[in-house]
Amino acid sequence: MRRTLLRSPAFGHDLGKWLKRHLHTAPSIEATLEELSADASHSSLRTHKLHGSLAGCWACSAGYDLRIALEYIQHEGQEAILLLA
Repeated sequence: MRRTLLRSPAFGHDLGKWLKRHLHTAPSIEATLEELSADASHSSLRTHKLHGSLAGCWACSAGYDLRIALEYIQHEGQEAILLLA
């Protein structure tokens, strides 16, 4: 089941800052977001629940030193993924 990816303002800001310093990672991030939309539980993403102040949220790997925080939400009657940071 393909899910819609929604970007929070914080995610857009964080992504812009990251790409300014690490432009070479753009293709990897794009591939990660595509895979996340297609299958959020794919083993290459290493999707896992978060604890502490981010309890209830999830994270996935977008590279060796980059994680994407996300939340599963309902959007227009379907399950979507809100990209947090």
